[in-house]
Amino acid sequence: MSEQDLKQEQPVENTEELEQPEVQAESAEENAVDPLEDAIARVQELEEQLAEAAKKEQDALLRARAEVDNIRRRAEQDVEKAHKFALEKFSKDILNTIDNLERALATPANKEDEAVKSLFDGVELTLKELLATVSRFGIEPVGVVGEAFNPDLHQAISMQPTEGFETNQITTVLQKGYLLNSRVIRPAMVMVAA
Repeated sequence: MSEQDLKQEQPVENTEELEQPEVQAESAEENAVDPLEDAIARVQELEEQLAEAAKKEQDALLRARAEVDNIRRRAEQDVEKAHKFALEKFSKDILNTIDNLERALATPANKEDEAVKSLFDGVELTLKELLATVSRFGIEPVGVVGEAFNPDLHQAISMQPTEGFETNQITTVLQKGYLLNSRVIRPAMVMVAA
C-alpha cells in the first residue's frame, strides 16, 4: 500500500473515532435519562405504597372504632339485661308463695263463719298486695281460660274436645305462668281444646 492509501484510511479511522464520542455522548445521555426515569418510577412506586399503607391504616382504624363501638353496645345491653332480669331467681321463688295463696283462696270452706271469712279476706288482701308488688317489678301472669294456645307462653298438659271452645283455645289453667319483662320465667300449664 502506498502512503496515500494510508492517509486516506486514517481520516476514515479518525472519522470513526470522531463519530464514536458522539455515539458515546448519546449513550451517556440515554443512560442519564434512564436513572432519572428509574428514580421517577421508584418515587411513584413509593408514593403508591405509601397511599396503600395509609388506606390500610385508615381501614384498620375504622375497624377498630367499629369493634370498640360494638363492645360498648354489647356491654350496655348486658348491663341493661342484668338490671332487667336480676329479679328472675327471686321471682321464681316468690311464685310459689303466690300459688299457695291462690290455692288457699280456692279451697272450699265455710265462709259464713266469721273467723274463716276474716282469714279468707286477709289471704285475699295479701295476695292482691303481693301481685301488685311483683307487677311493679315487671312480673305479669299469663294463661287465661279462653285465650289462644301459644307454645312460647303455655305448656299443654292435654288436649280434649270441649264444647264452647274453639280448637287450640285454653279450656283449663292448671298453673298460671309468669313473664318477667316480657320474658317467660314459668310457662302456664294448661289444657287445650282439640
